Amino acid sequence: MNFGKALDLLKEGKKVARKGWNGKNMFLYLTAGSIVPVVNLKKETASHLYAEKMLETDKMIEIKSHIDMKAADDSITIGWAPSQVDMLAEDWDWVLVI
Repeated sequence: MNFGKALDLLKEGKKVARKGWNGKNMFLYLTAGSIVPVVNLKKETASHLYAEKMLETDKMIEIKSHIDMKAADDSITIGWAPSQVDMLAEDWDWVLVI
């Protein structure tokens, strides 16, 4: 299938992968957005946003929905972005079971 259909499946909560990817058990999935208190962010993230005032704020932060990738080495890439080759590929497939 094409990338557009793969995106539709991601939005339905399915996992997708390209048949042409070299790594075994690689796939993409959609992570839904959320709203979290600043104090619940990773310390380094909150520090970049609020520096020393991070513990003084009661602000909430919106984390946008994004596509993540489970890589062959079992690591996760947060916020995976497709290359032009990926977007134009016709070898996308629905991943049923990993």
